[in-house]
Amino acid sequence: MRDSKLGRWRVLGLVLTAPLWGCAAEDGDGQDSERERIEKGFTLSPVSLNLEGKDRDLVGLGSYIVNAQAACNDCHTNPPFAEGGNPFLGQPEKINSDHFLAGGMSFGPGIVSPNITPDASGNPAGVDFTEFESLMRTGKEEDGGILQVMPWPIYKNMSDRELRAIYEYLRAIPHAEPAP
Repeated sequence: MRDSKLGRWRVLGLVLTAPLWGCAAEDGDGQDSERERIEKGFTLSPVSLNLEGKDRDLVGLGSYIVNAQAACNDCHTNPPFAEGGNPFLGQPEKINSDHFLAGGMSFGPGIVSPNITPDASGNPAGVDFTEFESLMRTGKEEDGGILQVMPWPIYKNMSDRELRAIYEYLRAIPHAEPAP
């Protein structure tokens, strides 16, 4: 009898914790809460966003990917955290929004993260989407060099929509310059 009671509690535990796994947030197509990721993306962006002429959903999803999954800030913002906001020092996290994604992080001789904020034409790092997608999928730069440090061998596996979302988010953030 004890085993059957335990079994019922396990089943009840699974039923009660299922929403924590995202099961309850799935829509009819089995997609788990893309809407939630989009909205969360807007709360995660450490900078104001320019949505004019941009796909709002892609911007939000891109922010979620950039700020909650891909850790772009760790390499493309120098330093990644504002004064007094480094969580690795036990401080409450505060992203360096003044230089957000403006590059300038050194990884050794000749390897410095690029500025991936929009240029004067509105293109992140001055590249159009086709060039961005190629960089993310192949790691090859125009001059034939291969991106070093950049985890493109992992990012190349992202879906077309995810890469488009990242690009759209990068178009929506303000231009910034690297820290001196």
